[in-house]
Amino acid sequence: MKKSVFAAMSSILVLSAALAGCGGGEQAGKQGNSAESEQTSGPKILRMNMKTEPPTADPGLAEDSISGAIMRATFDGLTRIGEDGKPHESVAEKIEVSEDGLTYTFHLRDSKWSNGDPVTAKDFEFAWKRVLDPKLGSTYAYQLYYLKNAEEYNLGKAKAEDVGVKATDDKTLVVTLKNPTPFFLELTAFYTYFPVNQKVVESTQNWAGDAKTHVGNGPFKIETWEHKSKLVLVKNENYWDKDVVKLDKIDFSMVEDENTELSMFDNGDLDWAGAPISALPTDAIPALKEAGKMQTRAIAGTYLYKFNTEQPPFNNAKIRKAFAYAIDRKTIIDNVTQANQEPAMGLVPPTMAVATGPYFKDGDVETAKKLLEEGMKEEGITKLPTVTLSYNTSEAHKKIAEAIQDQWKKALGVEVKLENKEWKVFLDDLHQGKFQIARSSWTGDYNDPYTFLDLFRLKKGSNNDTNWENPKYQQLLNQSLVEKDPEKRKQILAEAEALFMDEMPAAPIYFYTHSYVKSDKVQGVVLDGLGFVDWKWADIK
Repeated sequence: MKKSVFAAMSSILVLSAALAGCGGGEQAGKQGNSAESEQTSGPKILRMNMKTEPPTADPGLAEDSISGAIMRATFDGLTRIGEDGKPHESVAEKIEVSEDGLTYTFHLRDSKWSNGDPVTAKDFEFAWKRVLDPKLGSTYAYQLYYLKNAEEYNLGKAKAEDVGVKATDDKTLVVTLKNPTPFFLELTAFYTYFPVNQKVVESTQNWAGDAKTHVGNGPFKIETWEHKSKLVLVKNENYWDKDVVKLDKIDFSMVEDENTELSMFDNGDLDWAGAPISALPTDAIPALKEAGKMQTRAIAGTYLYKFNTEQPPFNNAKIRKAFAYAIDRKTIIDNVTQANQEPAMGLVPPTMAVATGPYFKDGDVETAKKLLEEGMKEEGITKLPTVTLSYNTSEAHKKIAEAIQDQWKKALGVEVKLENKEWKVFLDDLHQGKFQIARSSWTGDYNDPYTFLDLFRLKKGSNNDTNWENPKYQQLLNQSLVEKDPEKRKQILAEAEALFMDEMPAAPIYFYTHSYVKSDKVQGVVLDGLGFVDWKWADIK
């Protein structure tokens, strides 16, 4: 999924069902059937705050949780994750899969873009090849590598026409995969697979940066976008399933300070505060929990610190492991985050775990010191230089960084400089390798452990950022894609995770929960086990 600014078909393991407890789950998985709802006077408006402006409203460039939430509201894919947490037909009204699992034929329903243009199979073909075009520079291009010749085209070793996606007519899209992919219909519900209006994209350079030129095909459309101030979505009258969309408007403010956001909620100026597109102030969490106001959901996400493995001293695996082992995760959870997170002793979250136990002991200072000594000896250094830990603006990230800074000082004797950056600048610097250690996170894009392990498969052209790459690791992941036996595949993925944890290009810290407060009148907001939010079925009663 995606990077989180805070924390982004069937598989070998079953994830918990969609968390539709925020409201009506009665229509689980059903689309196209209007549900009766109470009538309220005036328009139905959901008021929320996003902690930072979405870096983009272009599904081909989106890579973070806030942009992803806006993509899911303003676009629709061939499939969509329903209220039951499973993929269902959406723009595609019928899907045919070949017996060998390599060919998918999507038959599109009649649907329109928000500007009234028809949505065609060609729009999907154009969008997918656009993401893969190296000129676009999409960090999520690798998410399409399941298609035949997709990786080759993205790496300049094949032509666009070689990629396994073809619109045979306006209503038919034929997709050919490299290998059988059991979670492919979950991928087609993910925003990197969303269509874009070819005519609009080719005629307007900054089409996705302004409300006046933005065109989507989802339940909502962008009415107002005052950058770094507010963003307003309104119901899309051209949406094919508009009869189930109950909200007239979603009004987003952009307030960075969590305490201010919570005050706005308490004063009745917001209907929702906290996750998934913002965060609750950590100091307020104990009182909110005690009062029974806070809702918490475990999600398939990992909070971690990435190491720049090409920058000393973190080019040494033993030194990276020393820093990872020295973190006392339980203390951070008990005293800083306080939202029932679970210490992460591996990369893959519990809901899709492949390991039989933890890879190391939490807060193992003794082993950390030993590894540091051995690593420094290998590098020929007698004293660690001051290292820099970067994080994006957030009270929680700051407090976590301060706690770990203190733990590393006490355990390893290292001086750590903290560096705070605005979200977009932080992301740009991360991709350009302008960091030593950087706060990061990952929430699953689909319900399979591969979504976590694949993140670190390629050194370049992905969301890796650590510059770490391992041929054996790549071999294991490739092997997992063709292994049909679920247990054997699980063992292969476990071996890959074990290799990752031995090299430690990133230090897992905790597994995510989403915590928030909301008004009782807000119903039907779908929060699923991957951390995705969908307002399609939301209502104000």
